[in-house]
Order: sequence, then structure tokens, then C-alpha cells
Amino acid sequence: MRCCVCLFQQSLQCSPSKMAAGESNSRSSCLNLSNSGPLGNAPPSNSAHSSPASNGGAVAAAGGVNRSAGNANPRSGPENGGGAESAVRSAPSAHNPPRQSVGPSGATSGAASNMTATPSSSSSSSSSTASSAAADASAAVASLPSSPASVLVYREPVYNWQATKSTVKERFAFLFNNEVLSDVHFLVGKGMGVQRIPAHRFALAVGSAVFDAMFNGGMATTSTEIELPDVEPAAFLALLKFLYSDEVQIGPETVMTTLYTAKKYAVPALEAHCVEFLKKNLRADNAFMLLTQARLFDEPQLASLCLENIDKNTADALAAEGFTDIDLDTLVAVLERDTLGVREVRLFGAAVRWADAEAQRQQLQPTPENKRRVLGKALSLIRFPLMTIEEFAAGPAQSGILTDREVVSLFLHFTVNPKPHVEFIDRPRCCLRGKECSITRFSQVESRWGYSGTSDRIRFSVNRRIFVVGFGLYGSIHGPTDYQVNIQIIHTDSNTVLGQNDTGFSCDGTASTFRVMFKEPVEILPSVNYIACATLKGPDSHYGTKGMRKVTHEAPATGTKTCFTFCYAAGNNNGTSVEDGQIPEVIFYT
Repeated sequence: MRCCVCLFQQSLQCSPSKMAAGESNSRSSCLNLSNSGPLGNAPPSNSAHSSPASNGGAVAAAGGVNRSAGNANPRSGPENGGGAESAVRSAPSAHNPPRQSVGPSGATSGAASNMTATPSSSSSSSSSTASSAAADASAAVASLPSSPASVLVYREPVYNWQATKSTVKERFAFLFNNEVLSDVHFLVGKGMGVQRIPAHRFALAVGSAVFDAMFNGGMATTSTEIELPDVEPAAFLALLKFLYSDEVQIGPETVMTTLYTAKKYAVPALEAHCVEFLKKNLRADNAFMLLTQARLFDEPQLASLCLENIDKNTADALAAEGFTDIDLDTLVAVLERDTLGVREVRLFGAAVRWADAEAQRQQLQPTPENKRRVLGKALSLIRFPLMTIEEFAAGPAQSGILTDREVVSLFLHFTVNPKPHVEFIDRPRCCLRGKECSITRFSQVESRWGYSGTSDRIRFSVNRRIFVVGFGLYGSIHGPTDYQVNIQIIHTDSNTVLGQNDTGFSCDGTASTFRVMFKEPVEILPSVNYIACATLKGPDSHYGTKGMRKVTHEAPATGTKTCFTFCYAAGNNNGTSVEDGQIPEVIFYT
């Protein structure tokens, strides 16, 4: 149903007699209730340029206003407060759609920073950065399901509205975004998008320590209009809705700006709702953007969930459009992780894409030199030694981002033994979470096990699915020594090499085992036969004796048992068997 309600504002100079004669000097406006704001409880207009409705002495006639006759039938006479004064408040015209271009000015704000707000207040440079980041995050989650639209409620006359509200919650909810009894107005937003929002100091102070300090503290403001240029109107209305009624109204377009506003005015319960909304809608294609926002807003729990999602879906997360929009610190935080599930050459490709975008943001030509410059510390976190020589030669070596000296040292690392020191991390990334486990199959260590180019091999199977990440090998009996070694895991039936690494290790001359790791975890399925293989080049070493055919590892926390069964591998194994030899230790994750 379409209906219009004319709002009359009594002029201060208008006498009761003139009002009784119908001579009103006030302005009137015709509002379409079908276009009213989503919350249905707003002032006649939220435009910053509209005049506020008078709150003093205006009561509605018990019978309302007769629109068909075109005249009012107000109560009059001394017994009704003197004069024929009446006012009818109605719902506003529709709000402008919430803008996404203005974001928060920072992650947190103390009470003092919110005590006063003047027309001359402006955002700092950090405000601009946070504003842009929040806008990007809003775009990243804009495709998520929105909260249900509020139902427009017919606005009853102001007079005796209290009698229709049976609870305190209902009465406060009625006052939300309502001129009735309002004693402060906020000019929220910037430029043409500014909205003038009525509020009640008491209601705000009860729900927020920042508002309490603003209105009642030692530096309390006496202004009845407060500018908030760094806050989105939609987010501020969501905050007020929560403070007045405990109702949460957030959606993909407003969640980040609402989170900022809740932090700015110290409303942790609303913060928690925003974070929970983001957790439920976290996906690989928005994980990087939400990670940036979580770090900006100091939300460690959300940041941790984002990183876990990136670990599990690294390739998809890197391919997402929002990846190139993250800041350098976020890129560094991700590249530092040991748990990314993607090959290093793809990480390098993603870093180059990011560098292209960052060079454009800094108005630099995307030359190899400028890409290296904008990558900064992030370049040193790419683990080039984990690539194959073919991957390195086809990509990083020809990119121009690495120096000639770095390219040469990495080629030497791939091709010669002992391997020279390189400036890049060579520790494997393991995309598995949980605690590293290991089993040892020998109960005693002896001396002198020789090598002539033949591989030490042992066949094994397990009772449950695991991921082998490396072996423990014995080292020299002649003191500190370097070994060259190639390790492999072979599927017995198909003779397929499932994982290998051509590397080296240094030992200290003791009878301890020394870790040699695969570049990527090797999946081992239950009840399937595999061969563990190690080909060493170096002096005589220690070896194990009194080997065990079955070795069981029990997880301390869960009691889960992983049982290894070892068997002789057919062929020349350099003497290694179930009872004696090399490959004493298997390192794995469950």
C-alpha cells in the first residue's frame, strides 16, 4: 500500500491561535512509505541537509490525521498542553545504498579520540590505507549470502507510543534511528553520501565506553551534531541497531566496515558477530584479503583460520584475484610458513604476479629491477633449492629478478657435491599439520658400513595412511664428514618412484642418525608394499644391528598406533636387510 504522510514542523514564531486557524509556517514534505529505509524506524530524512524535526511539545492526535479531508484534527485547549500542536512522524525515504569506498581509519580507537568531532576533522594517511583495505575486503566477500532484509513496520503516531511497547527492549528498539526524544545527531560519511542520523546519548553511553566518554567524560562534547567522516553510514546504523536492540544486521557489503566501527566504539559483542560471519564465509578465493583485514584489525583467531585455509588450498588461494592486492607484510607472513601445500616454482610465479601489481601501485615500471625492489624481504623467502633444476632453469633463472651471482650459486647447488652454501632457505615445506613422528628399526649400532655406489634398500608397509617426509641415516665413523645421498621411495608393484631427493648431509662422527628430507611428503597407503632406498657416497659409516621386523608408533595424545612391517627387498641392497644395515629411521606424519 502506498500512502503519504505530511510532516509539519511548527515555526518558533507561530502562535497557537494561528495554528488553530490552520496558518502554519512550517515546511512539509511528502514521503512514500514504500520507499522507506530498510529498518523502518528512521527520521523523516537522513539527508545531512534536512532540518531536524522538533521534539518539544509535539504530540499526535489520538485519531491521527485525516488525509482524505486534507486537514488535521488536532487536540486543542489548555488541558492538552496549550495550543493545537500536532506532529506525525513517518518512515524515511530509502537510504542511499551503502558505499564501499570509505573504510576504517584504523584498527582501534581509544575513548579520547572519539570525544569530539568537528567539521574540520580529516582522515590521516593511515586512515586512507585502512579505508582502501576495508573496501577491498568488502568486495572480496560481496558475493556471500546477505542477512534477510528487514520488514517495514507501519509507523504509529508518536503520541502514547510507550503504551504499545510492553518491554524495555521494544521501547529502545522503537527509538533506533528515530527523532523521538533524540538529543544528538551524527553526520556520517563523506561528500554527497553523508547521512544525518538521530541518536540518544543515554542509549549510546550505556552500550559503549567510547560514547560514554564522548558524552560524559572530562572532555565531553556539548555539540548536538557530530561529524564521523571515517565511518560508513550503513556500518554506523548496524552499530546503533545492535546497541538499541541487540539485533545483528551485517552482510557481505558491510561486514568489514561494521567490524571497524564496532572496534572504534568498543563494542566487542558486535565485533564477535562480525568475526563469526567472516569465519563462516571464509573460502580460498577470499582468504588472502580476509587475512590482510584480520592483521589490520588485530584479530589473531581470524588470521589463524585464514592461514590454515591457505595451507590447505594454497594453489587456489594464490590464483584468486585478491591475492595481488595484499600488502607486503602479509605476503611475507605467508611465505615464511613451512606448511604451504604447493610447489616452490608456483610460489615464485605468484610472487612475480604480486610484484607486477605492486609496481603499478607504486607507479613504477614493471622491470625486473623494480620487481626485486618491491618484493624486498619476500624474495629471500622463496625456497629456490626446493625446485628441480629444470623448474629453476625455465623460470627464476630467466626472470632477471635474481642476480647473476645468485643464479650461478643455485645452479652449482643443483649440480655439484658437496653442495655450496646458498643464500636461500633449503628447508622443505611440509603441507601437513600435527606432530612429526619417527620410528627406529634397529636396537643397536655397530661400526664400518661401506659404500660402492650400490643402493641400500628395505621393503616396508604400514597399517594406516601416513606421509613420509624423510629418513634418518647413519654417518661417518671417521669424524665430521659430508655425504652425498639420493633418497627414494618406490612403489614395489609398479616400480614407480613416488618421491626422491638428490641432496647431501653433514655428520659429526657420532653414532646418531642424520636427517635427510624429501622435497615433498610422500603418501603411503595401508597394506601396500614400498621400498625405501638410499644411495650414499662417502666414507665408511655406522650401521644398525638387531633389527625388528615390526615396529609400532603410538601417538601420545590419541593412542593411535602406526605399525610398520619391514621385509627384505629383492635384488642387490648393499647388504641392508631387516636385521642389519642402513636406513634406520623413517620420519613421517599421520
